[in-house]
Amino acid sequence: MSLSFLFRTFTREAAKVSHLQHVQSIHTGCQLLAAEKALLMKLRKSTGYTFINCKKALEKFDNDIAQAETWLHEQAQKEGWSKANKLEGRKAKEGLIGLFVGDKAAVMVEVNCETDFVARNEKFQQLVKDVVFAALAHHKNKTQSQEGYVKSILATDDLSKLSVGNGASLADHVALTIGRLGENMSVRRAVMVGIPAEWCIGSYVHGSVPGQTDVVMGRYGALVVFQGGKNEEREALGRKLGQHIVGEAPVSLGNMDDLPCGESETRLLPQTFMGDPSRTVAQFLRGQEARVLDFVRFHCGENVSEEAD
Repeated sequence: MSLSFLFRTFTREAAKVSHLQHVQSIHTGCQLLAAEKALLMKLRKSTGYTFINCKKALEKFDNDIAQAETWLHEQAQKEGWSKANKLEGRKAKEGLIGLFVGDKAAVMVEVNCETDFVARNEKFQQLVKDVVFAALAHHKNKTQSQEGYVKSILATDDLSKLSVGNGASLADHVALTIGRLGENMSVRRAVMVGIPAEWCIGSYVHGSVPGQTDVVMGRYGALVVFQGGKNEEREALGRKLGQHIVGEAPVSLGNMDDLPCGESETRLLPQTFMGDPSRTVAQFLRGQEARVLDFVRFHCGENVSEEAD
């Protein structure tokens, strides 16, 4: 056997081994990249942060997703406060009203941002939900020993001190959302009501956000506390009264025997009822054997004097 034959055979076998090793290295690399991509997608989905930041976090903690997520939240919190301070002077007149009616208690809040685009963002809407339930928990804790009708009003400063589910303050939570979405935001106001067993709460939100169930959101909202009405029609009655309050914007209740004072009537009971222009609200209520005891109307971005309880 010649030396040249042996050399050619060795060269061919070496080339095969080299090719095999190359294929294996590519295959192993693909597996590694696929695993890293899956982690990256999982972290991105769970946190909502950018791919770049998620990749940086995974690299920093050797693909430990728990540590990466904790670090991302800490960094976002710092960045959020920084952005919140920078954006503080910018007007935030857009946003959403969030409304929740539970068992003999209800909450309505206003949370503001700069643009309607951000108001449609899921993270902003989650912030609205968090404000609603933080306010409800505060109300229940504060009024658990009280009986009868209880109404609480909170403005920005007091709302910001409330805690959300993870123990952070609402102020921290707002800063975190600002860091994520890059717009100025504020938790403006909240009203909470608790009623005795024989009373009812009606509600209505105009321009409501599709897909929201437990907390209804929109540009306008109304809560109305009433008594009486036919059992099977109370929910519809509460909705009709809420629609009227949103549409006609009364500023006070008035009395059942008040006479209308014209088109600029701002008392609820003497107003022409939106659902039946042939009657006043008071006349409509008499027909339903019901009476309104209190109401609250929010219009997102409106100019109001805010007073905390």
